[in-house]
Amino acid sequence: MVERIVEAGREVLVTRGYDGASTNRIAAAAGISPGSLYQYFPGKDAVLAEVLDRYLDAMEARVSRAFLDALGGLHAPEAGTAPAVRATLEALLDAFAEQPDLVRVIAEQLPRAPGGRRAAFARRIDDLVATALLSRGGTDTGTVRAAAWTVVRTVEHLTTSYVLESPDLDRDVLLDELTALVSGYLDARWSGGRVASDGPS
Repeated sequence: MVERIVEAGREVLVTRGYDGASTNRIAAAAGISPGSLYQYFPGKDAVLAEVLDRYLDAMEARVSRAFLDALGGLHAPEAGTAPAVRATLEALLDAFAEQPDLVRVIAEQLPRAPGGRRAAFARRIDDLVATALLSRGGTDTGTVRAAAWTVVRTVEHLTTSYVLESPDLDRDVLLDELTALVSGYLDARWSGGRVASDGPS
């Protein structure tokens, strides 16, 4: 029953938007009475929070796995960061492409509050990137965290925009450009195998 309600919540969120979603509509989509829904969830917000939590958990697991699988490239300075960056970008775009309707609703109607679930997801990805940079020789924690924050927010904005705008751009060409942008920035922060603490030369 919980699965039916959550799936109905996702369907209503996508078709009606956050403001248009209601307990009655979610219950109808699930084929149950509103009273039955209240036996499992206290209201609309709880159902939609579960929809968002499940989506972000799956997204985090997928992106983290791709990033960790590609980490070997970050420990080979001669290869630069491009292989790891591209593998992670591909995983992110693949995940977005599977549920573009939900990505649109989340991006346009569910702003990221500082203490919210979306912000927590972004911070965990920040931590992954910062850990990778530190493991490659970064010594200035403040600079490393700033670089990680910059990269994660840039990638998030550009990949989300690609999904929402559907520009006439070949996906592989976009990946080439994003990889060049992100890896170029990160590689420019390295000097002698460490993250430069005084900015790019």
